[in-house]
Amino acid sequence: MSRDIDVLVLGGAGVDTIVHVPELPLPYADSYMIRPGIETRAGQTGDFVALGLHALGLRTHHLDLLGDDPEGDLVRALHRDRGIPLTEVPQPAGTKRAVNLVGPDGRRLSLYDDTRARETDRLPEQLVRELALASRHAHVSITYPCAFALPVLWEAGVTISTDLHDWDGENPYHEPFAYTADIVFVSATALADPERTMRRIVERGRAEVVVATAGAEGAYLLSDGEVTHVPAVDPPTPVVDSNGAGDSFAAGFLYGRLTGETPGRSALYGAVAGAYACTVPATRADAITRTELLDQMAHRDLGVPARP
Repeated sequence: MSRDIDVLVLGGAGVDTIVHVPELPLPYADSYMIRPGIETRAGQTGDFVALGLHALGLRTHHLDLLGDDPEGDLVRALHRDRGIPLTEVPQPAGTKRAVNLVGPDGRRLSLYDDTRARETDRLPEQLVRELALASRHAHVSITYPCAFALPVLWEAGVTISTDLHDWDGENPYHEPFAYTADIVFVSATALADPERTMRRIVERGRAEVVVATAGAEGAYLLSDGEVTHVPAVDPPTPVVDSNGAGDSFAAGFLYGRLTGETPGRSALYGAVAGAYACTVPATRADAITRTELLDQMAHRDLGVPARP
């Protein structure tokens, strides 16, 4: 079957309400006056990965459950307006939603509505199989229904990536994703020993590459048995928000891998894309383009500052 899709993104479609707060953690008070205001926009982890991949010129298709509600309409509009193909499965419980508290330094605290899911939720097996057979690669969000799609993706012969986000290295919920994927992203935030966790993922699973992102400290790459440090990249303009930086890193990395770059070079692509995401306000859904990414990489290679 023809592989007409470069990356199939599973799960992670939803809506965030952005609340700017004066500091994090937020001290208790009866009320706060919020500026620049409170806004709701489409875009959770799967949306942002799909948006990032699409902006980099990869043929991207997004599959997830969506509700017949205003939040679902926002997600549908985002994909329609950006030209990203979306296949939706009806979700009676409603579209996933969250509240993001964003501090002045761009850090965020996300509050997820845990009522927008049911234990019986599934992505239809035949639909997953058909899309997988048409895809070069699948990126799987760690939402509950996607765990049941992992064996189908593996049987279809598609390579798999996933982002474990702030996994602590112990929670068993994340293990099916960690040990099935060929490329694993994880935040180092909650890891007591990132290298130990990275090596355990490789030993117990099928991962060829593991990346632990560490914010301003850069990232750590495990490939061919060696752990190397990937330096952080200075963003082209001031940092305003870290929301979506990890998703952008994953999109940049996958672009590198799918265009034949080494893991180390792909990680630099990810670092550049992640740094760009930190310059985008949380109320917007935006991603670095392929032209911008390659231009910044070229300036890095020449040792000169990239244009803002």
